[in-house]
Amino acid sequence: MFQKILIANRGEIAVRVLRACRELGVRSVVVFSEADRKSLHARYADEAHCIGPAPARESYLDIDKVIEAARKSDAQAIHPGYGFLAENPRFAERCEKERIRLIGPSAHAMRTMGSKTLARQTVAAAGVPVVPGTLEPIATDAEVARFAREIGFPVMLKATAGGGGKGMRLVREESDLASFLRMAKSEAKSAFGDDSVYVEKYIENPRHIEIQILGDRFGNYVHLGERECSIQRRHQKVIEESPSVIVTPEVREAMGKVAIEAARAVKYEGAGTCEFLMDRNRNYYFLEMNTRLQVEHPVTEMVTGIDIVKEQIRVAAGEKLSFRQEDVKQAGHSIECRIYAEDPDRNFIPCPGVITSLRVPGGPGVRDDSGVYAGFEIPIHYDPIISKLITWGKDREEAIARMRRALSVYVVTGVKTTVPFHIRVMRNRHFIEGNFDTNFIDQVFFKEERQRPLEHQEMALITAAIQAYREERMRSMTRRAGDAEGPRSMWKYAGRPSGRKLG
Repeated sequence: MFQKILIANRGEIAVRVLRACRELGVRSVVVFSEADRKSLHARYADEAHCIGPAPARESYLDIDKVIEAARKSDAQAIHPGYGFLAENPRFAERCEKERIRLIGPSAHAMRTMGSKTLARQTVAAAGVPVVPGTLEPIATDAEVARFAREIGFPVMLKATAGGGGKGMRLVREESDLASFLRMAKSEAKSAFGDDSVYVEKYIENPRHIEIQILGDRFGNYVHLGERECSIQRRHQKVIEESPSVIVTPEVREAMGKVAIEAARAVKYEGAGTCEFLMDRNRNYYFLEMNTRLQVEHPVTEMVTGIDIVKEQIRVAAGEKLSFRQEDVKQAGHSIECRIYAEDPDRNFIPCPGVITSLRVPGGPGVRDDSGVYAGFEIPIHYDPIISKLITWGKDREEAIARMRRALSVYVVTGVKTTVPFHIRVMRNRHFIEGNFDTNFIDQVFFKEERQRPLEHQEMALITAAIQAYREERMRSMTRRAGDAEGPRSMWKYAGRPSGRKLG
């Protein structure tokens, strides 16, 4: 086992990895930017090093500075968390050159699975079903148009180096193809430095299902079942759960085997996730592989009892997986809500600022993975996530009930949060029935929300009318403040005859 690990990340995921290190008896080192000087992860670690200004490219994304911090602190390994350098093959190669163990897969695995087209080629060769589409980037409008006609509209344009919904465009009509292609390429170039895109068939109303896998350097692989990640906005997951309400034991076993074959194809080591789209008939197609720890990994931990982060660290240290496939059992149901500092009533606009007070929910079956505290200022420079709220229940009904209870007592003041949005989703009948897909938020939830009468609407209107009246009276008094008689008093005029004017 390692003696000291550097965590090259921030926020809740850095704190999550720090906790695993502490339980394993491993000393921890973190890096932080100037904006994160008072962050929770910098306070919690055994050792902390400032590596630069607030912009990520000058701190968390600077490979030289991260490596320098690791060497300065004598860290034997680096855990990249997710985001930042977590799926950067150049960083993996640099760690290998510096003889620092990266807690993650090889640069080869990252590079293969990081390219969406190369990943599709690799898994297709291994017999894994993929969404119909191109296996190579397409450069010209004419090529895109020709292939789109072959597979039929609607089609999806996707950045080959993409992720997080960047460089993606849904095209329903051929007349939109040229303009949407320009937008997708421009966004891909800005986000990833690579404007190449590919085309795939758009599956109408799909479910987004992913399989968690673990592998070691001895060729042992296991899958930990599936997660349902269909509740998304702008192609970003916001609510996840395990298991999925539509995945049968037979489909779970089949998808698990397919995911393992995809991992085996690149000799994968550590924790990874194969993402699939599933149609109404439970046909599933490989979408991509994330060569890192997923944001939503806690729901899998809750239903399997397996600490994925600890297993990552043990595997990176050269140990075999501590369990076999037959040892993996799913018990109960788990749901995760991502709590962001965003205003859900204003199109989820980020709301950075100081958290003036914080009350975190607890009780049976409740877990809160957070990287903030009362008095912490959420920076404008990074993802505005506050925490991941996770609940577990003996079944889905209990997990939802516990999530409702936890959200109802979750108090964050000083910034707007997505807690009210999650409360409404947990009460939505379609969600409760498990009747949703990746278009749920835009096509179902918000449509119903616009038709929903506001709570206490009549009282709000009366209150607003009273407030408007008071403000108008005060403005009237202020205008007369310079009169010879001096300022007017509302008390003075309260008893005057109604026919007499006040001014």
